[in-house]
Amino acid sequence: MSDTGALIVRLKEMDTCMISDALDALGLPGAVAGIRPMWPCGRTAGRVSTVRLAPASGGVNVNGPPVHLGARAIAAALPGDVIVVDNRAGLETGGAGWGGLLSLAASLKEVAGVVVFGVCRDVDDVEAVGMPYYAHVATPRTARKRVVEVATNEPLDLDGVHVKEGDLVLCDSSGVVFVSIDKAEEVLAKADELVAREAEMANALRSGATVTDVLAGNYETMLDSSSQKKG
Repeated sequence: MSDTGALIVRLKEMDTCMISDALDALGLPGAVAGIRPMWPCGRTAGRVSTVRLAPASGGVNVNGPPVHLGARAIAAALPGDVIVVDNRAGLETGGAGWGGLLSLAASLKEVAGVVVFGVCRDVDDVEAVGMPYYAHVATPRTARKRVVEVATNEPLDLDGVHVKEGDLVLCDSSGVVFVSIDKAEEVLAKADELVAREAEMANALRSGATVTDVLAGNYETMLDSSSQKKG
């Protein structure tokens, strides 16, 4: 197993809340608000591949011949990748940034999941092929004449979280977190530490300690300077 593969295995053993806490403790961005599973697809983790969309009427320059959005990312994907689509343009135009045929093609390439920052569609079709699927919102509206692809596997900025090809992503029912590949070992080590500390607190509660005693002091300082707490 590659080093990246081993990191993904470790990441998938965590939940997004604990990874978000670890990022907070280290002063790193990574959690993105408002994204949720489009069907009960469970937890997904993988290496990031990126797609950036823009409004079709925005006068953007699209390099090369026209191609359906997402197709290049699928063609370039490695087994286990998670394709991350920046479709905030769809929030403006109403056009979806991913759908059923793309998910079928991605599943045949053994893509591990799809995250759409913004609008997606074809949720039933995506569920039917078993593709883990996360987005802000779904719509029946097509991408045609509404959004176009402007970049594949170039860096994204998702509400201040910088995401590039080869980074790691973890998705579950609580949302989505991104981990820079060069910080992954540090983040996972911190998450392991936080898991152990929370396990101690849980054991104390089960042993009869009062919640006010268990969650006083130590819990409030678990993330040091962070103001965001798990719970």
